[in-house]
Amino acid sequence: MIVSTRPIAEQVLAPFFADAEGELLAVLHLGPGNRLLALTIEEPGSTDEIELVVAAILTKALRIGAEGLILAHNHPSGDPTPSRADEAATRALAAAAAHVDIRIHEHLVFGGGESRSFRDLGLL
Repeated sequence: MIVSTRPIAEQVLAPFFADAEGELLAVLHLGPGNRLLALTIEEPGSTDEIELVVAAILTKALRIGAEGLILAHNHPSGDPTPSRADEAATRALAAAAAHVDIRIHEHLVFGGGESRSFRDLGLL
């Protein structure tokens, strides 16, 4: 499967968040031509936050041979607006990923049946 657009990413990722009680993080690992290599789900966090564990995410990406990542997490509150903590964690991950030649293509936040795109909001 090629994940080359936001709607395709949303279609793949939305079902993982539909019934989630707490926050969780999904990562699409992409290879050449945005071909989906793997989808990983991180352990659920609390209902208030999710940690982007930079080392763990990048270690998995390197093992899989990913060239790019699409991140997604949910806000059980129903508001898909990225928090300041979401923004800071994504910036830190993007900077670290760039050092190992992995590109963060997108970070989507799901909530209340909607999603917000970091890229569309100018946050990536």
